[in-house]
Amino acid sequence: MKEQNKWIITVFILTFILSVVFSSISNVVVTKFNNIVLSLLLIITISLGILFDVIGTAAISANESTFHALNSKKKKGASSALYLIKNSNKISSICNDIVGDVSGIISGSIGAMLAVSISSSYSINNIVVSIIISAIISSFTVGGKAIFKIVAINNADNIIFTVGKVINKFNFKG
Repeated sequence: MKEQNKWIITVFILTFILSVVFSSISNVVVTKFNNIVLSLLLIITISLGILFDVIGTAAISANESTFHALNSKKKKGASSALYLIKNSNKISSICNDIVGDVSGIISGSIGAMLAVSISSSYSINNIVVSIIISAIISSFTVGGKAIFKIVAINNADNIIFTVGKVINKFNFKG
């Protein structure tokens, strides 16, 4: 099987698993909490999508030679950052597409549940509440990604080095 076909199957399976896990968690959490907690969960979900979009964009934009120099100086996180850059197409796909899209779907689900909760709590027309919440989710998601995409491109090396350090901290291989 070609490497590209294996990657496509891996992406499909990973997306399916993440969607099941996150949707299950959000459905359980959503049914047990009030509108404030739902709103916080929604903000966290949107922020997570934006954060991973930043990482995926930075991985594509980072300068590999910077990290070869840092790696030769034995800077912690440099080898992990090099790995991210050398695999930027996969990292971008995971961060931007898989996590970003799953976050978008889950934020939509949470938004729908929040709209139903708000409209039933305050006897407001569900359609109006749904439209407003949907517009808020869309504008924060798209606007946040647009703003932070510029940040990711302009600060790609710093972002990838930070992510490399985080990966290095949790790498138990020694």
